[in-house]
Amino acid sequence: MGRSNDAASSMEACLGGCGSSIAAQNSDVVRVADFPGAGDVLADGAGYALYVYLPDGRGSPRCKSVCAKIWPPLLLPSGTTRPRAGPGANPALLGTVRTSDGSLQITYNRWPLYTYHDDSQGRATGQGQGMGAWYLLEPSGKVDRQPVVLPAD
Repeated sequence: MGRSNDAASSMEACLGGCGSSIAAQNSDVVRVADFPGAGDVLADGAGYALYVYLPDGRGSPRCKSVCAKIWPPLLLPSGTTRPRAGPGANPALLGTVRTSDGSLQITYNRWPLYTYHDDSQGRATGQGQGMGAWYLLEPSGKVDRQPVVLPAD
């Protein structure tokens, strides 16, 4: 699943520079996308699934350091003052929260949002990862705890 079958090389690549220039181009957009096995959930402007970290609650981000290398936070680009709602997203549920390094992380229904380093565009593989701490978010702002059943490749 994901971009690599080898977890060690995936982690090494991530530590060398997680994220993608494609994702960075539309990182201030939150929209709804239909993901195989998951249905309609939140995605960034580049089509990567967005996740919440249950220990965050609906407050301050707790995923930092190595955690943030595996689960990159969805940050507002420099010079951008607010996130944008794309198709299907409720603009009233969008917001930001300041991270410990002073960046602004995008929130939805007050949940800080993250991507997953092993996902590809249009494919969500992080659901329920991290001992059940990571989940997709529905357009209503509700945490989606249903298992993702990915179709065979």
